[in-house]
Amino acid sequence: MPKTATLTIQQWGNSLAVRIPAAIARSAHFEVGQEVEVTTDEIGVTVKPVGPRKLTLAEKLAKFDPATHGSEAMVTGRIGAEVV
Repeated sequence: MPKTATLTIQQWGNSLAVRIPAAIARSAHFEVGQEVEVTTDEIGVTVKPVGPRKLTLAEKLAKFDPATHGSEAMVTGRIGAEVV
């Protein structure tokens, strides 16, 4: 479900700024230092991430296919003096 917030535009030097609340930033998968694209249209401004976003752990696990990845992280035999 999309999150919404009513924010106030602030002065930041010669520019205008809006702080993105933490809950909305998390929902949009924004991170500190991430590049975003800002575009305008007839009714406002859109902020979108540049390039593909990082997957969450849940998304990575959902994409994991044991058949493709050999079902285990290490499918080798004994390396040292392990006791089995």
